[in-house]
Amino acid sequence: MEKPTHLEEFRAYRARMNARISELGHREINRFFALDSATYRDGALDARTKELLGLVASLVLRCNDCVDYHLDRCVELGWSDAELYDAMSVALVVGGSIVIPHLRHAVETLDLLRAERQDGPAD
Repeated sequence: MEKPTHLEEFRAYRARMNARISELGHREINRFFALDSATYRDGALDARTKELLGLVASLVLRCNDCVDYHLDRCVELGWSDAELYDAMSVALVVGGSIVIPHLRHAVETLDLLRAERQDGPAD
């Protein structure tokens, strides 16, 4: 049996812990989770663009879990590799060289996402 990828482990952990947090029944925590979900829905900006913005912010804030989540959504919503690399370059310029380790993580995650879809890099 093959060892799960960091992306598979992240998805399983996120699902398990989100369910556990939901079980808490804490009103303010639940409201925050609802606000987070609502923020990424279509509005003046479409959901697709908002996910790309989330990816850039996640790289600048150096949150690999967030990077994984937003990359997963960006791929699902049809962003090409070229578009994603452009967005990542914005994050790198805004965040500086400290973003480089998270950029490495993002490229690895994107490679895993493309491999899952068996379509390789998307132009």
